[in-house]
Amino acid sequence: MKHSFILLIVLLSALVVPSEAASAPRPNVLFIAVDDMNDWVGCLGGYAGKVHTPHIDRLAARGTLFTNAHCPSPKCAPSRAAVLTGQMPSTTGLYDNGHWWYPHLPGISTLPMHFRAHGYRALGAGKIHHHTAGFNPPHQWDAFEPLLFRDDPWFRGDKKNYPWSKSGPTPEGFPFSGVQNLGHENDWGTLPLPDRDLDDVHSVNAAIEHLRRKHDRPFFLACGTFRPHLPWYVPRRFFDLYDPGKIVLPDVPDDDLDDLPAPALKFAAERRKDFELIRTAGKWREAVRAYLASISFADAQVGRLLDALDASPYAANTIVVFWSDHGWHLGEKQHWHKMTLWERATRVPFIIAAPGHAPSRCERAVNLVDLYPTLIELCGLPNASHPVDGQSLVPLLRDPNAPRDRPSVTEFLPGNAAVCDERYRYIRYHDGSEELYDHHVDPHEWRNLAGDPGAAGVKARLARRLPKAWAQPAPVKNAYQFDPDSHTWTEKATGRIIRPGP
Repeated sequence: MKHSFILLIVLLSALVVPSEAASAPRPNVLFIAVDDMNDWVGCLGGYAGKVHTPHIDRLAARGTLFTNAHCPSPKCAPSRAAVLTGQMPSTTGLYDNGHWWYPHLPGISTLPMHFRAHGYRALGAGKIHHHTAGFNPPHQWDAFEPLLFRDDPWFRGDKKNYPWSKSGPTPEGFPFSGVQNLGHENDWGTLPLPDRDLDDVHSVNAAIEHLRRKHDRPFFLACGTFRPHLPWYVPRRFFDLYDPGKIVLPDVPDDDLDDLPAPALKFAAERRKDFELIRTAGKWREAVRAYLASISFADAQVGRLLDALDASPYAANTIVVFWSDHGWHLGEKQHWHKMTLWERATRVPFIIAAPGHAPSRCERAVNLVDLYPTLIELCGLPNASHPVDGQSLVPLLRDPNAPRDRPSVTEFLPGNAAVCDERYRYIRYHDGSEELYDHHVDPHEWRNLAGDPGAAGVKARLARRLPKAWAQPAPVKNAYQFDPDSHTWTEKATGRIIRPGP
């Protein structure tokens, strides 16, 4: 009788445990994006001097830091579209900033849409998609606080294009950098504004308010800061973190471009005029300091989000993701900006801190397009209704040394792509020209090995991962007329009306 009773208890336990597991609450997601941040963060060591990123570093210490992570594309709109749809530019045709993803792909379900369709509240603030309704249609969200550029002197007073902007002339002293003819976008300095009037502070405040509220279902909360995107306007105290005399400039060999093919030279020259103006004015060191200050400002906003999460009742059951849409050149390859296929433009900080997964550092080559399937798996959601190009990173969260026979691919404009594994970067351009770098001996990518006969095997292995086909470029945003009242797009050439999905 006693043994029968024990057997009954064991059988009942076997029935109860799965039921309890099935009813366990799904995790929330705090999805933090920054703009134009390369690997100059403390935990990655991409900057030769000291960089002040204590909050990104503390997140890395409690999550999985992917030390060899790369963007889908080295430009804002195509990279963000790939992250949020799970599809690469070669699949979607979304190659450039002028390509609105929604009217081109109205059947695609983005990450917030997918989470919302499966019981989550989708909340957002700041820069997640690229700007405007064509990039960030409002029907994706239950609530969204847009980035409005209220703190940018270039837009202040421009009521026609930016009706929310304050009236008044451009502040006295512009350009604050002191570099004439550089243009507004490349300027840097400190604005006469308190923190409460800064756009990124507004965005983070909105996200913090969501963390303070009581939620009756799980949430997907996305918050994106605009910094360190230029212009580098941040409060003076962030400049003061960096001694001007201790700023370390990138190494730029005079002959660095001598072994590059024509398409690479074209990419390198795209924004060289900005670099030449800065260097000729003797402001290169100041500009690097301004970029570092902007990184530290963005880090402070990340810290505010983490503090708010830790103080909330959701801390123990929230996945935190941190990523940057692409990197940034500060003179490397004699280039200023993004929009290249070299390490400086593609390598990004990328962290996933998920409940139940131990902190680790992962050196496997991964890509931000892997985020879509990763978050779906972590949250136990059904697969996307459309095919995704990424691969879940959950096996690497469990074991950072798990095998992964899949290098990272970064694409920029049709026909141009870089393939990176744990040692090599292989680049092939639309005309068939190539670059190959061995990071074990050449981390700065100064010696192009593509013409070395001994490199044929490495090139062939990595080339197998290049896109097999390239989608036709999507229509540019001027092909559509957006009606903000009905949230519909009209294709100008045909009159076809595109309405938002559920």
